Amino acid sequence: SKTIDHAQWRAAYVRAIQHYAALYPDREIVSVYFGGGTPSLMEPATVAAILGAIDKGWGLLKGAEITLEANPTSVEIDKFRDFRAAGVNRVSLGVQSLREDDLKFLGRWHDVAGAIRAIETAGAVFDRFSFDLIYARPDQTLKAWEAELREAAGLARGHLSLYQLTIERNTPFYISHARGDFTIPEQELAADFYDLTQYILGAEGLPAYEVSNHAAAGHESVHNMVYWHYGDYLGIGPGAHGRMTGGNGQKIAMRDHQAPAKWLEWVNERGVGVHEPEVLTPRDEAVEAFMMGIRLRDGIAVPLQWGEFIDLARLKSLEAEGWLCYDDDYARLTREGMLRLNAIVRYVMKDEDGS
Repeated sequence: SKTIDHAQWRAAYVRAIQHYAALYPDREIVSVYFGGGTPSLMEPATVAAILGAIDKGWGLLKGAEITLEANPTSVEIDKFRDFRAAGVNRVSLGVQSLREDDLKFLGRWHDVAGAIRAIETAGAVFDRFSFDLIYARPDQTLKAWEAELREAAGLARGHLSLYQLTIERNTPFYISHARGDFTIPEQELAADFYDLTQYILGAEGLPAYEVSNHAAAGHESVHNMVYWHYGDYLGIGPGAHGRMTGGNGQKIAMRDHQAPAKWLEWVNERGVGVHEPEVLTPRDEAVEAFMMGIRLRDGIAVPLQWGEFIDLARLKSLEAEGWLCYDDDYARLTREGMLRLNAIVRYVMKDEDGS
C-alpha cells in the first residue's frame, strides 16, 4: 500500500457518496459492506471518512450493520481494533478451510493457526462476525468434512457461509482439473455433502437461511438480505455494482468502472465513477428478483405479472417432484430443490420471446 495515495482515494469515495446522497435523498441506510478484493488493507481512517460521509448524506441508522471483509493474515488481523474504532461492527473472514493441506491447495496465504487467531480476534473485537469455508474439496471424505464442520460450528458465533468448490473456466484450477491433476466429488456425493452440512449445522443451531448461508436466529446478514430481497443498494468503487429504484419506480442497474485509475479519474472529473446507468426491462427485473429470492429458505412472493417471464405452470409442476412448495403465489424450494437450484431457475425461465 506504499504506492497508494490513501488521501486521494478517501476524497474520491466521499465525493461519490455526496453525489449519490444528492441524487437519492430520503433513503435509510441499514447496512454498509466493505467487500471485493482486500478492503481490510484500507486505512481505518478511510473507513471512518466513508462512514462519516454516509451519515452526513443520509443519516446512518443507529445499529446499522457495517461489515468489512478480511483475510486471516496478521497484517489484517492487527487492524481489527482500529476498524472497530472507525465504525465497523462486523467482519466476514475468508477462512476457506481449517485443514493445512487444503489451504495450500486453495492457494491461500494463511495457515490454520492464522485462521483460528483471526476468528478468535474477531470474536474478541466485534459483536458479530462470520467466516467462509469451501467444501467438497478434492479427496475430502464426508467423515472428514463432518469433523471440520463441527469444529467450525464451535468457533462460529452466529454465522457461517459455506460454498461447494466449483471449477470456474479459465482459472488455473480448471486447467489442472481438465488435466486430471485432481478430481472433485461427483454430483451425487456433492449432494451428500450438502445434506450432511444441513443436518449438522441444523443440530448446532445454525440452520441455512439461504443456499450457502447459515445463521442463528437474529444473526442473518442484513446486507445480504437486501440483495436477496431485491432491495436497493449502491455500489461505490472500482467494479462495484448497484441497483436503485428511480423516481418512476423503474429499477436502474449501475456499474462502476473496473480499472482503479480510470475510476479515480471519472470521480475527479464528474463526481462519480459509474458507467451509463441502464434502466432494466420488466423481464430483467422479474428474472433478477426471482433468481435472488428463490435462494432464501423462506422463499419468495411470485406476482402473477411475472408469468410473462417465468413459466408458472412449470413452477407448479416442480411441486409434484417435491422440489418446491408453491401456493398463494409464493414459492419456496425444498431441500431437494436447493440441490438443483440452477437447473430449476433455467427450467422455469421463459425465453426472451416469452416461450
